[in-house]
Amino acid sequence: MAVLKVIEVLSSSKKSWEDATSNAVKQASKSVKNIRSVYVQDQSAVVENGKVIEYRMNLKLTFEVK
Repeated sequence: MAVLKVIEVLSSSKKSWEDATSNAVKQASKSVKNIRSVYVQDQSAVVENGKVIEYRMNLKLTFEVK
């Protein structure tokens, strides 16, 4: 039986929400091993002069504890 743990991660990107998600997984995987899934909890964006300048994500990462 596998034991799984969930942690909350915040990430951002100047390009897109998808890029913010990829950045979070890439950065977290440097210290967290066995990541199995990502759950997008919240999305937001920073708007300046009528244009989106930053995409922000609040994610939950699930990984196996060995």
